[in-house]
Amino acid sequence: MADSLKRRRTIRGVHVFNPLRLRLAMALLMLIAFLPSLSYAQSFTNTVFRGSIKSVEFYNTKKVASFPVITLGSDEQVLLGFDDLAGGSRNLYYTIEHCDANWNSSRLSPAEYLQSFMDDRILDYRYSSATFQKYTHYELKLPNQNIAPKLPGNYILKVYEDGDQAKLVLTRRLYVVAQRVSVAGTIISSSNVATRRTNQKVNFTVSYGGLNVQNPNSDIRVFVMQNARPETGRMNNVPTYVRGNQLIYNDVNINDLPGRNEFRHFDTRSLKLNSERISKIYRDTANTVVLLGDPNRNLPDYTLLYDNDGKYYIINQDGRDSRIDADYANMYFNLGANKTPTEGTPYIVGQFNDYRLDETSRLQYDDIGRWYTNLFLKQGVYDYAYVWVPNATKQPDDTSLEGNYFETENEYQLLVYYRPAGARWEELAGFAQIATVRP
Repeated sequence: MADSLKRRRTIRGVHVFNPLRLRLAMALLMLIAFLPSLSYAQSFTNTVFRGSIKSVEFYNTKKVASFPVITLGSDEQVLLGFDDLAGGSRNLYYTIEHCDANWNSSRLSPAEYLQSFMDDRILDYRYSSATFQKYTHYELKLPNQNIAPKLPGNYILKVYEDGDQAKLVLTRRLYVVAQRVSVAGTIISSSNVATRRTNQKVNFTVSYGGLNVQNPNSDIRVFVMQNARPETGRMNNVPTYVRGNQLIYNDVNINDLPGRNEFRHFDTRSLKLNSERISKIYRDTANTVVLLGDPNRNLPDYTLLYDNDGKYYIINQDGRDSRIDADYANMYFNLGANKTPTEGTPYIVGQFNDYRLDETSRLQYDDIGRWYTNLFLKQGVYDYAYVWVPNATKQPDDTSLEGNYFETENEYQLLVYYRPAGARWEELAGFAQIATVRP
């Protein structure tokens, strides 16, 4: 029997077609092909590619932690700051690339969207001072004499090592607007009776008198997002109706978003005393901070809390310059989710980690029924929230542990994109930021 089976599999020493081996080989080839495309897709999002890179800040210099949008041709700048815990100094370069509204490369020559050089080196760096954790702090301001955008639109800022863009260190999304339209918006309760107590509906009007718009249904589209979180965004491709040179977006079925809840927060501006959410601080050869336990906040009624809409601020009130004398600490979080690993997994997110759901933001389950994790974070004020990923659906749910309420105070960003007929790129022609009124 064995000899017969062997004869059927081999003919004159040549192995006969094996379907299982072929499927395994095809799966391996698909995985190898997928990895570069995954890296390419990540290069157009806010991503940190090196584990030693921490505390990335990117904002308009007019206000710390503000949305990274600047007006083309103005004196506005954005500031990029980050720490390298590996110490020493790296040979870091940067550039920006023009993208469309969906964050795909516009595939333009750099000469078409850059006024000067194609890339430049980061020369502004300093070493930490009087800290347990040694690090090198890098800073960069854009536009500058060497790198400046020529066209309005979305740009991805890339920082990479040794002048090689294949060695990416981090990427940030930059918005350059030429304010050619005006945007006015309001936030009301949901038109849907079932979601009236949980959702916020954004209605807005775009006045485009300064643009040559041939077809409003295709030349203009508007992206709406909550608290600068792209994953919450909605793209409006077609207005509800057109009135003169105004586009009205108020259909009952569009821009109806969960209000969610105010963010949780903690304050480590000083490591010498416990603040509101701090249980214990230990200082020896390193800093260790244990936070008070976090409860499940999915309750029937809204509770007023003040937050920073997911932002974080690097501050050391006991030092002189938080950029180089703020220290790092192991922050210990624990969550009473009233859920078990058989149901799913919680993740901790905020602007400090780009709201990423990965192994570093994943919580572990202990034998007393609580979830826990520790993060290595720089001193400051942090907003954070928990996202639940059920085993059944694998779909992130950011309301089951936090709650969902119409009364929540949120900021909304409205970005108006314009592509005239025959154009090769998409412009950012308008920007507005509106906020709900605190109850």
